[in-house]
Amino acid sequence: MQEYRTLSEKYPSFRERSETTDLIVEISLQPWRAFKPDGVILFSDILTPLPSIGVPFDIVEKTGPIIENPFATADDLKRLTPLNIEPLGFVGDSLRALRSAVGGEAAVLGFVGSPWTLATYIVEGASTSTYKKVKTMLHNDPAVLSALLDHVSRAIAEYACYQIDAGAQAVKIFDSWGGQLPPTDWEKFSGPYIKHIVDHVKGKHPDTPIILYASGSGGLLERLAATGVDVVSCDWTVDLGEARERMGGSSNGPAVQGNIDPTVLFASKDAITDAIKTCVSKAGTSGHILNLGHGVQPSTDEASVAHFFKTCKEQFY
Repeated sequence: MQEYRTLSEKYPSFRERSETTDLIVEISLQPWRAFKPDGVILFSDILTPLPSIGVPFDIVEKTGPIIENPFATADDLKRLTPLNIEPLGFVGDSLRALRSAVGGEAAVLGFVGSPWTLATYIVEGASTSTYKKVKTMLHNDPAVLSALLDHVSRAIAEYACYQIDAGAQAVKIFDSWGGQLPPTDWEKFSGPYIKHIVDHVKGKHPDTPIILYASGSGGLLERLAATGVDVVSCDWTVDLGEARERMGGSSNGPAVQGNIDPTVLFASKDAITDAIKTCVSKAGTSGHILNLGHGVQPSTDEASVAHFFKTCKEQFY
């Protein structure tokens, strides 16, 4: 959004924007004020809690996150600490402010990164397209990776509960790089740790919905549903009707979220409308959160986004 880009010029540090309560609240509310969606998601980053477990990082504009001392051996595990919530107070303050700002007009969502996805950054030290280091550790030092994942999963479970205690009405788990794992590896190095988070959160907040998203997850749908989440968020590479059937059907399986290709928003308004109608016809209007299959891409015309929301509301309301 142009409004966000203008604010970013004034506050060029992403860390400042995502770790300062007033800025978090302002940025979180920008799309809500413009388009009035049914949900307002906390403006943050999946890496935000890492310094609170002993893993400092920085974010370089146009480069992404950087961890200067990535983990490589069992000795590196000694650097990990129990989660310290106190430095994350800006997250709780922001969620409370968002609940107050939107009242009952929208749900306020928190979010966390999955242990596997966070571990990829901790081991790789930066974004990657090959996942060479973390996948090598997976095969050569699985005990080290498992110990890292276990520590991260316990911390993230606590962090998710902290967000709910502060006002989040649902929490979304982003297993952003889960689709990079073969299903058998996902079952060992991602699924169990997500399930630990789900079980922990449900033990303390049984009525709070948990959403799970994994990019490129067409081969993992049944496994995602088996974690016990309430909603599986799908990217645009799967048919939502087929996804529902694979996960137990509309009556027995989780709800679904998605899954319109974000690039459709570069097309005509008629194409956007057709994509929405097709998506709804596949997923149905019950147990379905209509959404894109990933985030809005840069340079998308805001008028097209507005048409997307307007048409969504016409379909459902």
